[in-house]
Amino acid sequence: MEFRERLKELRIEKGVSQIDVAKLLNMSKMAISHWEKGNSEPCIEQLKILAQYFCVTVDYLIGYND
Repeated sequence: MEFRERLKELRIEKGVSQIDVAKLLNMSKMAISHWEKGNSEPCIEQLKILAQYFCVTVDYLIGYND
């Protein structure tokens, strides 16, 4: 599973919107939408914040392990 799929899955499981994730990262909803569509990817600092927020590892987010 790719980052874009994992992000969307985690977001839905946690019951948060793209807007909620965007606020967490001080970004636009459109940026999160681009990530979930696979049009762009977050930087390492953003990955760290996402991993902590969703209680997973960065490796899990980027698809290195399950």
